Amino acid sequence: MATSDSMPTADGSPTFPPVRACIFDMDGLLINSEDAYTEVTNTILRENGRPDLPWSVKAQLQGRPGPSAGKIFREWAQLPISEEQFMKRQTELQRDLFKHCKPLPGVETLLGRLVQAHTIMDARSRARSPGGDHRQVRLALATSSHGRNYDLKTANMQQLFSVFPERQKIVGDDQRIPRGRGKPLPDIYLLALQTINEVLMAEDNTQSEITPEECLVFEDSVPGVEAGRRAGMRVVWVPHPGLLGVYKDRVQEVLAGRTGEHDESDLSHQASTPLAGSPGQPGQLADGWGEILHSLEHFDYRKYGIDYKDQRYRSESGQFALPGTTDKDLEEMTAKADGKLHAREEGSGTATPVPAFGDAKSKPSSLPATKI
Repeated sequence: MATSDSMPTADGSPTFPPVRACIFDMDGLLINSEDAYTEVTNTILRENGRPDLPWSVKAQLQGRPGPSAGKIFREWAQLPISEEQFMKRQTELQRDLFKHCKPLPGVETLLGRLVQAHTIMDARSRARSPGGDHRQVRLALATSSHGRNYDLKTANMQQLFSVFPERQKIVGDDQRIPRGRGKPLPDIYLLALQTINEVLMAEDNTQSEITPEECLVFEDSVPGVEAGRRAGMRVVWVPHPGLLGVYKDRVQEVLAGRTGEHDESDLSHQASTPLAGSPGQPGQLADGWGEILHSLEHFDYRKYGIDYKDQRYRSESGQFALPGTTDKDLEEMTAKADGKLHAREEGSGTATPVPAFGDAKSKPSSLPATKI
């Protein structure tokens, strides 16, 4: 699934079509719930005389469905209490902490822009979306959190999560996901794309269906990145600093989905039929299909063929500016329109050049890392 029909550039790197769909994980990516999970788990461990959960173990739990994560945790923790006792205490603690979850840096701005975004064509890229330019960018949520926990975590953020159409909010216990086929298998992302295309065709059957190559998955977990790559989609990985500390020497393996998270022997083959395209295949090292960011604040829209109209990026005269335009640039746009161009002040901000989305070797933002 991770192979591409994109034409290579002169230097041999692939080009990609504009992104027509963005699919998001939730915990630790959009909201700070991963920290809540850690606090709950460590509280129970300490109550039972066990050490805190290390990131080397937590890294294996992130993004996975509850039963799969629970099996890994129990084998490591060796708690002197039953699974039922653990689950009861966990639920009590989560019920309180989940109510205080908040969006992570950059999330509100990113979703606010994407909900009104459309595709663009960059003159430096030969790749063009089969759907054409200026098509609406579609959004979906694909989280391993079960519906009850999703409701607890997002109760105070309903407006934020309203950017995802109800049909395109996929939670871990969604009956449309084949049983036992959570991340790192790609089924949840394949389902997200399926629902997007069903809505797209119902609204406008003159458009072509969105392909996996035209999808961008946003993930914070290593199993989640593998799921996205196995779905044949491009991936933006935004790891917690603690997780990055574990994988700092294996970043390219993570981005390719080649850390070995999927183990066929872990699957129960007695229950469900996988979605078409599952289990898929991971990518290749340094193939240009994945990118690491330290914060969603640093997301480069134009690199992925996305444009948006943002009130912050509008001058007083009503002109829209490209991402990277500084406040000083906006002042000068207004001055030009008024016939009162001011001299640029010493030390004024300048726009940061952004690479073409068709260049798969474009470097990630050089902005400093932001802890999430």
